[in-house]
Amino acid sequence: MKVLYITAEAAPYVKVGGLGDVAGTLPLALQKIGVDIRIALPFHHQIDRSHYSLKNVCEFDVPAAFGPVATTVYETKLGTLVVYLIDSPLMPESGPVYAMDSALDGPKFVHFSLAVLELARRLDWKPNVLHAQDWHTAAAVYALHLQRDVEKSLSKMAALLTIHNLPYHGEGASKALEDFGLPPATRSPLPWWAQNRPLALGLLAADHINAVSPGYAAEMLTEEFGAGLDEFLKNHKPDSISGILNGIDLDEWDPSSDTALVANYSRSNLGPKKDNRAALQQELGLPEDLQGPIFGIVSRMDEQKGIDFALNALRMIADEPWQAVILGNGSPQIEEAARQLAKDFPQRVHTRIDFDSALGRRIYAGVDAFLIPSRYEPCGLTQMIAMRYGTVPIARAVGGLKDTIMDYDSSSGGTGFLFKDPTPVSLAATIRRALVVFSDQRRWRGLQLRGMKEDFSWESSADQYAALYKRLVKDRIE
Repeated sequence: MKVLYITAEAAPYVKVGGLGDVAGTLPLALQKIGVDIRIALPFHHQIDRSHYSLKNVCEFDVPAAFGPVATTVYETKLGTLVVYLIDSPLMPESGPVYAMDSALDGPKFVHFSLAVLELARRLDWKPNVLHAQDWHTAAAVYALHLQRDVEKSLSKMAALLTIHNLPYHGEGASKALEDFGLPPATRSPLPWWAQNRPLALGLLAADHINAVSPGYAAEMLTEEFGAGLDEFLKNHKPDSISGILNGIDLDEWDPSSDTALVANYSRSNLGPKKDNRAALQQELGLPEDLQGPIFGIVSRMDEQKGIDFALNALRMIADEPWQAVILGNGSPQIEEAARQLAKDFPQRVHTRIDFDSALGRRIYAGVDAFLIPSRYEPCGLTQMIAMRYGTVPIARAVGGLKDTIMDYDSSSGGTGFLFKDPTPVSLAATIRRALVVFSDQRRWRGLQLRGMKEDFSWESSADQYAALYKRLVKDRIE
């Protein structure tokens, strides 16, 4: 079983969001159970060339309408895992990993996708499965579909496309597809408007599609969450869609050994968590109020994450005892709303517009509850980390959130609190429900301990991926 895992980002090389965490940990978990897996990712300028041992594997040109693109593939290793870094003049020398406009990102990611297939042709190691992630690598799945029926070296390679975020189709990358010789799928069951978008073409061509949670796999077939592709998926791919829950690295996220914390603690010794709470209040200039809970938000500030209505929900419960710590950046409008909340409630709210991983860890450990009000959430890692740190999630019942959080019930327990509607009223009512439980510390401690007992390691997910790979290879050979 040989798997080439292709991704736009992977920790520790380059990480922007949850995809970077997944791509940096899932392959290691798969290798641990015997899958011969390798990673390929673009050689972004953010990757420190001096930090890694690099070996030049091969050089080749990728044909394009504007002329051949000189491509160099380097090999490095993540432990014993082989990682290929693919470089070309289309890799920007500055700027973010992802541009705001996918038209700007199109050339580098379409080139990367085609370069991956050329690399597969040239390696002595021949992959049985091409495992792509989201729109940035979906062109490789489409190109493989176009080429493998006429090219023997690719004919038995199966294609798996994992969806981490369905609404991002790579809409502006159609010109890049054309430039690199990938035609629109004009006679396909795709909606007319999607026939030249990388993600839709990948969905059309993939042997199998999997989402990063069972809940999101089901939601993709609905109008609310299907991003315009629900009818296509429901009618043309119903037997080729499944969901496998993401996991987290339990060694990286461990309150008993996390060096960012002022006091380490565990499920069997939860007492020192209160020391992290007091230290966080002191660090951020909040009164050391022991009456009400501290709510934490560590998030990208955009519409998907629902931070806008969470801020309004907090205003709606101003009559209750609570504090809130908010960390993140993104939409200028949401950033300003978060700042304004802190100005209006200076003794209760601290807002930090930043990306600060160490402070994020101290927030996970120091707050009592985490607000995760996502309008949609394919999987989510925040709720897993929060529960690992004995912090109770308050989340919308969507996607991976409802797959991983058991809503509190006084008779059966639970691990958090779930709400249905993406509105301030619905969230505020659920926060009030959580406040009632918080007032009874015995019941609250039960929530904490049950959450800390949950197993969000990659082991189960890796087994499911290995079984899926095996089935895809068998189907392709037959």
